[in-house]
Amino acid sequence: MVLPCHAGRAENKAMMGFPFGRFGRRPVSIEPLGAQDSHAIQRIHAVAFHHGWSSDDFRSLIAQDTVFGFIARPQGKPNEACGFVLARLVAGEAEILTIAVSRDVQRQGVGRMLMDGVLRHLYQERAETLFLEVDEANIAAQALYRRLGFQKVGDRPAYYETANGRSAALILRRDLKRAQ
Repeated sequence: MVLPCHAGRAENKAMMGFPFGRFGRRPVSIEPLGAQDSHAIQRIHAVAFHHGWSSDDFRSLIAQDTVFGFIARPQGKPNEACGFVLARLVAGEAEILTIAVSRDVQRQGVGRMLMDGVLRHLYQERAETLFLEVDEANIAAQALYRRLGFQKVGDRPAYYETANGRSAALILRRDLKRAQ
């Protein structure tokens, strides 16, 4: 499925008729994630997080029956990736294991498109809740998750190790059952 990077963003709905390149935004395709994507997503993850996971870590997760994900690819570049999300669904309860977007396409709606893919999948599977953790310092991600209907239900103090020390993980939840 091909989606423009700004699809669904209320502030950009008026611009949706213009060619994507005109505003510096590229069309992106969102596709199911597979084991063959482990190297590409590992590279994105390594840049996004202080302790990146290995390609083997990703291959192992993707091989699990309960794990699914989506990868964002620049349109016309099927061997490249600009973002991904990995999630797990067990007994009606889902969690985002990790999500990352390449810096050159951040704040262009790619994270939203990836999360929309997860939510569509979870609605189809009749999941009841979705949890995720986000670094308290990641204000942009927190804003996205608020727009998606997530609410804070807890935190893990000093959970993330960063270049500047440690920061808390905010635990967020979205009830999916009411929205179905």
